Amino acid sequence: MRGQSRIKNSFAERRLFTVRSLIAAVVLLLLAGALIARMTWLQVVQNEYYSTRSDDNRMRVQIVPPVRGLILDRNGVLLAENLPSYSLEVVPEQVEDLDQLIKQLGELVSLEARDIERFHERRKRTPRFQGVPLRLRLSNDEVAKIEVNRHRFPGVDVHAALSRHYPLGAAGSHVIGYVSSITENELKSLDPRRYQGTQNIGKVGVEKSHEDLLHGTPGYKIIESNATGRPLRELEYERPVPGRNLHLNVDAKLQIAAYNALHGVEGAVVALNPKTGGLLALVSQPGFEPDLFVHGIDHASFKALNENPLRPLYNRALQGQYPPGSTVKPMMALAGLEYGINTPSTARYCPGFFRLGNARRRYRCWKRHGHGSMNMLHAIMQSCDVYFYDLAVELGVDRIHDFASQFSLGQLTGIDLPREKPGVLPSKAWKKERFGQIWYPGETVSVGIGQGYMTSTPMQLAQMTSIIARRGEVLRPQALRKIEDVIDQNITEIEMRQEKPVTLRDPVFWQRAIDGMHAVVHHARGTARRIGLDADYEIAGKTGTSQVIALAQDEHRAPKNEDLPKHARDHALFIAFAPVEDPQIAVAVLVEHGGSGSGAAAPVARKVLDAYLRGIPVEIVEEEPEKP
Repeated sequence: MRGQSRIKNSFAERRLFTVRSLIAAVVLLLLAGALIARMTWLQVVQNEYYSTRSDDNRMRVQIVPPVRGLILDRNGVLLAENLPSYSLEVVPEQVEDLDQLIKQLGELVSLEARDIERFHERRKRTPRFQGVPLRLRLSNDEVAKIEVNRHRFPGVDVHAALSRHYPLGAAGSHVIGYVSSITENELKSLDPRRYQGTQNIGKVGVEKSHEDLLHGTPGYKIIESNATGRPLRELEYERPVPGRNLHLNVDAKLQIAAYNALHGVEGAVVALNPKTGGLLALVSQPGFEPDLFVHGIDHASFKALNENPLRPLYNRALQGQYPPGSTVKPMMALAGLEYGINTPSTARYCPGFFRLGNARRRYRCWKRHGHGSMNMLHAIMQSCDVYFYDLAVELGVDRIHDFASQFSLGQLTGIDLPREKPGVLPSKAWKKERFGQIWYPGETVSVGIGQGYMTSTPMQLAQMTSIIARRGEVLRPQALRKIEDVIDQNITEIEMRQEKPVTLRDPVFWQRAIDGMHAVVHHARGTARRIGLDADYEIAGKTGTSQVIALAQDEHRAPKNEDLPKHARDHALFIAFAPVEDPQIAVAVLVEHGGSGSGAAAPVARKVLDAYLRGIPVEIVEEEPEKP
């Protein structure tokens, strides 16, 4: 027994057990304290932070983009509308392998390379928690396939939205414009709060110039979702403010008629209401299909448009700067009257050419053997070049510049459409600044018939015509007629914008110039008499032909336009307003390389006038192919 006591020390064992128990208890207390401290830190001190994180995992904010305002014509016809469509969207934050997901989705719906490319471009510009469109305009069958297999694709959703559509198609492309994807450069200048969730922005036409009115304010909704990101319920909703509807001065029927009237040729038509300054029609031919740009045009299609030699993306009505030719002769006649250079009865002799002093150079009249003695009315009616050569030299280029600038030539008209060009109204100071050279008297001769350095746009010619029709009253051209607030139904009328009028020392001068324009159409010797033969209303007009290539001095006769390659043929122009006694429409027509203003441009103008004043539609008549 004593041996066993020596081997087993109960006291020591109890003490060791007690020490170990105390150590374990201390450790447990420390761990419990640490756990309590940590829980206190998480649950109390960091409660707000982790509550927010928890809510972020459970709830997500979804931006609700505003509905873009509609664009309507003066009679309520839709020019730009929103049609329902479905898009396939992906939230990158909820997807582990995007490439694999896209591959799997491609087995359910058709995904082209441009769809994937566009998705990645937009993904770079969009927060990871927001949905990015992968495929637009899904069919009903494709929507059904996605919904059936939706459990396989966390982060994928079918989004119902509205898509922009342009009922007039190419006929309204240059005046209505289109919307397309927002670029990175545009993002820098946009209010990020107002454009959250918005993919498109107005690029050209009314869509661009009135973007602030058409684009509303986005709303949002807070969605509660489960662990897989599937929406469970809507917790909060703030309605977006829709864009405002715009009612234009444009007449849809006239717009289509003008487009059809130019069928088969490159050119432009601008029609204004002289009484209000309202833009009734603006056409540039050829046009393009604006719907192509709404969801992002592919590179091949854009390249085809951009490299098309007919330049369908080029707005000839606002950007085309052409010599106005003889269309400026009524305005030149008014300048002669205003400055006392001539009277309506002052005669000038036309032998078929004009010489400046004793110089050998001849400035030819379009009529080879001349017109003989011409007074102002007959010079306008028969478009005698020599009469206006002589008048221009007596006026001098600076007086021509000062007078013509009152008719919006050589400057922007101020129409509420983008990308308008000013043209050129030369003067001595202009040439000195532009070329560092003095002005030569021979250059004034060319300006007298709208040639030389002088260029203008069809919009400017329409405005000049409107000013003459209103006998000096200047109203700034305006596409927008009224603004409709969708929420409260309030309508704001756009007031006419009056500019400084053109005042003459004798108001009767206006009638004298208008008499000459009337004779152009209704006199037996007028240059546009063919379009006035069966007209049941009175038209005042003026033909114009602007040279593309100059005639050499040793050429006694200009080659016929039909004998020249198309690019070398003269441009054809015509301006008109009607009815003469109560002007309701002023129109300017340009036909590129059309040759003759009376043969190519005047008939187009007559169709436009008939469509507006008589309601006669213009049908496209396809020419029968020649039989071999």
